[in-house]
Amino acid sequence: MNVVVCMKQVPDTTAKKELSPDFTLNREALEKVVNPFDEYAIEEALRIKERSGGAVTILTMGPESAEESVRKALAMGADSAVLVCDSALHGTDWFGTCVVLAKALESIEYDLILTGMESTDARMGLVPAGLAEMLDLPLVTLVSKLEPHDGTVRANRQVSGGYQEVETSLPAVVSVVKGANEPRYPSLKGIMAAKRKTIEKRGLSDLGIPTAQVGLQGAKTQVTAVTPRPEKTAGQVVKPESPEEAARVVADFLQERKFI
Repeated sequence: MNVVVCMKQVPDTTAKKELSPDFTLNREALEKVVNPFDEYAIEEALRIKERSGGAVTILTMGPESAEESVRKALAMGADSAVLVCDSALHGTDWFGTCVVLAKALESIEYDLILTGMESTDARMGLVPAGLAEMLDLPLVTLVSKLEPHDGTVRANRQVSGGYQEVETSLPAVVSVVKGANEPRYPSLKGIMAAKRKTIEKRGLSDLGIPTAQVGLQGAKTQVTAVTPRPEKTAGQVVKPESPEEAARVVADFLQERKFI
């Protein structure tokens, strides 16, 4: 079974973020990592390969620096990778990202497309649905357990209070939740092997995508102004002398702010 994992390089979640003059995130000065949620998708793909054979391909859209994160995925055990990088992609929103990934997937052989549940820099979780729509494929989101076999895939889909058991035909797009597995660490052997693996790089012209469809000019939304969040102020400390007084103080506080 051939599995493609759509992976994203993101800034380290602990890094202090700043915006560029065009209101996009200034990524250049930040330490970058594999999107943590995507690591679960990579691990799931590797486990499918170990059970059923086939190959795992990593697909990424990003700057040249994204190659470092792609190498980590290859070191984990992925077989090949495609990196779509082009200066015109700067500022591309989720819709433009789906356009690029869907076009790139047209030339990759796959039975299953896996993604993480969301990215830590945007927290939108819209790419899996966008990809499925553009490729006209079934979509299963928030999957905690995945069992592909005989041209179908069975999955446990997380819902409030439990999970749904669902089944769909292949090929399909599936997003994997955090905790679906335990992502492996790249071994020394894997790291050395990853250095020899080829990353196929493509630009917009290779995919036949006009620059007007991506970047800031192709984005469906536009940021016109940004207001920094106010600094956190010190809270009010009260020391009631009895439980009754404590309850009154809390009730007055909530009522003042129209919470009750």
